[in-house]
Amino acid sequence: MKKAVFALMGLSILAGCTDADIASQNLSKAADMFEVNRRVVFYNGITGGYMLTVEGLCSLGNKDTADQLTITCKVGPNAFKKHFLGLSDNVTYFVEQLEPNRASTYHYRVIFKPQTIIPDIDFRGDATELTN
Repeated sequence: MKKAVFALMGLSILAGCTDADIASQNLSKAADMFEVNRRVVFYNGITGGYMLTVEGLCSLGNKDTADQLTITCKVGPNAFKKHFLGLSDNVTYFVEQLEPNRASTYHYRVIFKPQTIIPDIDFRGDATELTN
């Protein structure tokens, strides 16, 4: 009985998703995995000019505030650059996907990275402070 209830709940959640919704979610996940080549342009609404352009395998910040945007770009196998950009009432941005990417409309994408469960701990301090 419980399995049937959970199955119906899952189907009702997925029933509201269109093909475009599923493809959009999969593209966003691909971008967060640095698989999508993007161009992010910051535009000054008063002067009408571009202020900054960031291009590459870039992911937009998922927990940014309304007046800040972070962009993290992969620049090598284990090399990344992170940019912090302030937004105001006259500065806006747009993101362009530079090339098409494959995205399934039939399957959603789940990304599981077991190494994120075990934290990478950096110890800073003096060992003598650990003893009384």
